[in-house]
Formats: sequence, C-alpha cells, structure tokens
Amino acid sequence: MSLVFINNRRWRIIRFYCIGWTLAFVFLSIVRGVGTTEMGSLKFDLLSSLLISITLGPIMGLISGFAQILTEERIQKHRSLLRLLFFRLVYGILFLILLILGAYGVYQFYFGTSMGIVDFAIDERSAAIYFYVLSVDGFLTLLRQINLMLGEGNLRKLIQGKFYTPREEERIFMFLDLHSSTQLAEQLGHVNYSLLIQDCFNDLGNAIANNRAEVYQYVGDEAVLTWTLKNGLKNENCLKAFYNFKLTLEKRRNYYEKKYGVLPFFKAGMHSGLVTVTEVGKYKKEIAYHGDTLNTTARIQGQCNILNSELLVSKTIADYFDSSSYAFSALGSISLKGKEEKVPLYAVTQL
Repeated sequence: MSLVFINNRRWRIIRFYCIGWTLAFVFLSIVRGVGTTEMGSLKFDLLSSLLISITLGPIMGLISGFAQILTEERIQKHRSLLRLLFFRLVYGILFLILLILGAYGVYQFYFGTSMGIVDFAIDERSAAIYFYVLSVDGFLTLLRQINLMLGEGNLRKLIQGKFYTPREEERIFMFLDLHSSTQLAEQLGHVNYSLLIQDCFNDLGNAIANNRAEVYQYVGDEAVLTWTLKNGLKNENCLKAFYNFKLTLEKRRNYYEKKYGVLPFFKAGMHSGLVTVTEVGKYKKEIAYHGDTLNTTARIQGQCNILNSELLVSKTIADYFDSSSYAFSALGSISLKGKEEKVPLYAVTQL
C-alpha cells in the first residue's frame, strides 16, 4: 500500500467510476424521462431525474472506485475464482443497499417524500432499475479489466484510434530484471517461483503508483516501464520509481523471507529516445513500441552485473538531471552488444 492514500493510480480509478456512474444515471434519466410514463409511485420529470443523477452518480462512483481499489490491492491477490465470485455477490448486495440509501437520501434532500425507505426500495419500477445498475456495474468492471490488460489509459487511446497509424514519441524506458533469477527458480521450484514473481510485480505496481509510470510489458521475470519524457522527468519520477520499488521490497522483507526464504533484488537499466508506437495484432491486439531505444535500454540493463551497479542509465538520461537526491557516477563509454558505437553509462546512487 502506498504511503499516500490517493495516489495517481487510485485517483484514475475513482475518476473512471465517478464519470461512468454519472453518465449511466444520466442515460437512464433521458431514457425514462423522454416519451415514457413512470410506472412507480414516485414521478420524475426529466430535469428532476437529471438533478438526482448528477448528484447520485459521483456518490456511487466513489463507492465503486474504493471497492475496485480494495479488490485490486487486497482481495484479488491469491484468491480462488469461487472466492472472488462470492465477493462480487456480497458486493452486489451491499452496493444495491447503498444505492437505495443514497437514492432515498438524495430524493429526500431535493424533494422530500412521506414514503418510507422500504416502500421506496420495493417500488414498482425498482426491479428494472436494480437490473440496470448491476449490468452497469458489470460493464464498468469489464472495462476496467480491459484497461488493465492494455495498460493504464491505452483503452481510451485505442478507441480514439491514436495507435492505428504508427507515430513517433520521445519516451523513457526502464528494464527491471530480477537478480539471480535462474538460481531462484531452481531453489524455489516453478510454482513458488511464479508466486514470487507475482508478489514482486504486485508490489511494483503499488510502489510506482505515484510516479506516472506505465507498465509496458512483463517478460518472464523482467518488467519494462515507460514514461513520456515530460512525466518521467517531472519530480524525478523515473528515478524515484526504482528506489520506491526497492524500498517497498525492503519493507516487506519479513514476508518474502518467511514465504520464499529470500529477499528479491532487482537491477535496472534506463535510457530515453525516439520510438514508434502502434497497434499490432488482429485477433490479439497490443500496443507496441519499436525502435533502437528499447534495444539500447535492454543492453544497458544487461551491464548491471558486469559493472556491479543496481541502476545504470545512459548519458542521455543523466544529462537531464541536476539532482540533490541522486548521484551519477560516470563509468566511461561501454561497448554494447549489437551497437557499433560505445555508449556512455552512469551508475546511479541515492543520496
């Protein structure tokens, strides 16, 4: 868990659900309020219904957002499918109860009614509304899962067609690799090793939540992070991400040593440059980055063991910073596999 409760990732979740539920209730108001007649005891005109919708939408969005944060960070981790389904069932019942309380409170606040909350809950029109609400909840949850699979923010860009035609971007990339992975795999066995990787990458997600990092790929025991140049340099996000992850693992030392007998340690290489981003695949779509920048970053990461450094960066990255929090030690120009020219490298240490 992040030290800051509302970090960037959590704020995006809450914002998504607040907007989603507000639009869903506004849509329902328009459908019910234009050219239809209310069947229930409470009669709403279009304007009254819209007023309730824009008030109730953010309230239910906050509830859904916090529930999603709890699911992703605590409940979803290492839970069986049956337990997750049971949780969704319990959540659905509680959500409907909160919806009834919220809707009743909002209606009382704006218009007042002598109708009791029980009569309000079982009004003639209620069953259809409850079905609609549960359907919307399932749809928003599905969109959230698709967004997670594509990477934060990429679903919206994909729908907008931004990746259909290849385009160039200036980006920062970081390749994070688990140290002594082969030895750990032999020591732990395949299943426990996979569980270790799951735990590490879950902690990575929490650690970088406030550093504007995008997870581009997971490749075995390696994670590839990326930033736009602006987001990566702002507040030294690209450097903080590595040390936040390192700190998170250290804080969970007892957990890792008790469960796996080791404290995982990652080394990283970082570089920036021009890449091409595009949508690839017909039956399994993916957002892909192409260019020499990625190859160079991977080669830089591969020098970490040789140069005995936990974080190596190119001169391109080092030149961006004049930091009081990090020191950059020049290691000279190094020959990297597949590159004709030597690349100046710097070891980074936290002060």
